[in-house]
Amino acid sequence: MVLDLDKPLPDALRGAVLALGNFDGVHRGHAELAHRAAALAGERGTRPAAFTFEPHPRSVFRPEEPVFRLTAPQLKLELLAEAGLPQVFVLPFDREIAAIPAESFVDDLLIGRLGAAGLVCGYDFHFGKGRTGSPEMLQAHGLAVGIPVAVVPPFSWKGEPVSSTLIRTALEAGDVARAAEFLGRPWLVRGLIAHGDKRGRELGYPTANMQLARDCRLRHGIYAVRMKVEGTWHDGVASFGRRPTFDDGAPRLETFVFDFSGDLYGQRVDVAFVDWLRGEEKFDSLEALIAQMDADSARARDILAGTPPFLP
Repeated sequence: MVLDLDKPLPDALRGAVLALGNFDGVHRGHAELAHRAAALAGERGTRPAAFTFEPHPRSVFRPEEPVFRLTAPQLKLELLAEAGLPQVFVLPFDREIAAIPAESFVDDLLIGRLGAAGLVCGYDFHFGKGRTGSPEMLQAHGLAVGIPVAVVPPFSWKGEPVSSTLIRTALEAGDVARAAEFLGRPWLVRGLIAHGDKRGRELGYPTANMQLARDCRLRHGIYAVRMKVEGTWHDGVASFGRRPTFDDGAPRLETFVFDFSGDLYGQRVDVAFVDWLRGEEKFDSLEALIAQMDADSARARDILAGTPPFLP
């Protein structure tokens, strides 16, 4: 639920153990926070919940340098629920919220308004005016009022500390397989299928076209993907980029779904990125482009045939 600081919170929603963070990507490290919150909630005889911010604080303070968001707000809520945090408190973030002193943020909001029965945060969680709030400060306040505060140390996967920054870096390099390792699942985007220029149909590859967020910095190129349509995953191959052979226009995601004949226009779908195939190229002829598309499709089919099916 979106928190309105001008309205009281119903008693039924108070008293949870709160996992604190931005949770962009809801990666393996965030899943560890959810696990710790659930364990602490069990000890306290209550339920776990997430406490997060929207939009990302950097977009408020540095709008000219928008952060590459790994998950859109609604998708983040769904992934948090899958991680074991179905109740999520979303605090609308602006400069007024950023100006709240850290002590007031804890005493008045987390403990006072939300009635937190416990708090869980990462080792690098900072908050409040000037980002002066810290895990150590949370522990001190928790001790003073008699609620436990668990600080989760860096979570490593295959020897590397997991972070949203690491995952963004992998995606910017086109290494979607590496990003999936640290996310714990393939990275995906969600959007509406819109009409395009119909070139793909003329080439024998009708595509489903999506505009991704302006802050998306996924490397331009060709990917093996799966698209979720009405609850079912379908294999495919996708191009993300500017179409240099044709118009070199604004970046767009174009997905060719294998062996699919339905009408996708206007539908909201998920596209999950499984593997990188190649970079975006400009071709001298349509024949050369079609030959490469044939090769891309064949390679994507091989990769996806060896990839376990996704759950609905």
